[in-house]
Amino acid sequence: MKKIVTAALIVMATQFGFAQQDAFKKDVLKYIEVSGVTAPIKNVGEQLKTMVPEEKHADFQKDFDSTLPSLFSKIADVYMEEFTHDEIKKILAFYNSEVGKKLSAKQDILMEKAEKAGEHWGLDLQMALMKYMEE
Repeated sequence: MKKIVTAALIVMATQFGFAQQDAFKKDVLKYIEVSGVTAPIKNVGEQLKTMVPEEKHADFQKDFDSTLPSLFSKIADVYMEEFTHDEIKKILAFYNSEVGKKLSAKQDILMEKAEKAGEHWGLDLQMALMKYMEE
């Protein structure tokens, strides 16, 4: 009888652990969506679709979309290795705040402006490098 009770307790504890992991993963998946992590990945599909004949766009999109849950799950696993569930909950709270929503909404323009700043920096750096390469 002791063995049965012990086994039942182990099964219940394991199921509780899995439920907590599922909740953690669900929260991480929410975070990667609201933070904008998924947007550039989804845009890859749009870019790749231009390489496919137009009459096959819908089929390609369906195939592309079917690969996303697995990728997002793997990305979530990475976040779960680096953050605790409590930390993810706090990050989600930020992204659900007004300033967090603003940050999320501005991601595209921020990246665009940062890329331009990087291009200008690269040109300046190239000029500095040229100064040292001249003999």
